Amino acid sequence: MTKDNNILGKFELTGIPPSPRGVPQIEVTFDIDANGILNVSAVDKSTGKENRITITNDKGRLSKEDIEQMVQEAEQFKAEDEIQREKVTAKNSLESLAFNMKSTVEDEKLQDKISPEDKKTIVEKCNEVIAWLDRNQTAEKDEYDHQQKELEKVCNPIISKLYQDGMPGGMPGGMPGGMPGGFPGGAGGGSSSGPTIEEVD
Repeated sequence: MTKDNNILGKFELTGIPPSPRGVPQIEVTFDIDANGILNVSAVDKSTGKENRITITNDKGRLSKEDIEQMVQEAEQFKAEDEIQREKVTAKNSLESLAFNMKSTVEDEKLQDKISPEDKKTIVEKCNEVIAWLDRNQTAEKDEYDHQQKELEKVCNPIISKLYQDGMPGGMPGGMPGGMPGGFPGGAGGGSSSGPTIEEVD
C-alpha cells in the first residue's frame, strides 16, 4: 500500500528484545508544527527504547505540481487501491487469527483445560494456514476469506467449549467478531478481556 509514497526520511528503532509475535507494541507519533516541520518518533512500549527524526521543508518535499499530480493519480486509482486495501486486511486478519490461535492453545495456563487431541488439531491447522500464507503472499481476498472460514470451522467448536468451561483470560485476540451461532451463553466477541493487537502490513 505504500509503494507509491514519497519517502521523506527514515530511521531505525533497535534494541528491541526477541518476543512472541504480536507482543511488541511500537507507538509512532507524527507531529507537524506551524512551520510545516514534521517530527516523527517511535517508542517500544515494553522497553522504552525510542528514536525520532525531524523532516524540514527542504528534505524530500514535493513541488506543488508534483503534489497535484499525485492527488489526481490517487483519485484515478482509488478503486484499485480499495481492492488492494481489502486484500491486505483479509490477509492480516487470517495471519493474526492463525498465530493467535496457535499461541493460545500452546499457553501453559491452558494445558489443564484443553485435551492433547484438541490442541493438536488446532496447532496442525494453524501450521497449515501459516504455510499456505507463506506460499500465497499475493492471493486474492476471497482466497484469504476462504482460508479463514476453514480455520474457524476447526477452531471455533474447540475454543467455544474452552470459553464455556471458563478459559483463563477470555477469548483469544484475533477471534472473529461473531462466531457461528454466537458465543456460548450469549456472550459477544467484545467481551474478551485479552488485548487487541493491530498489525500493519
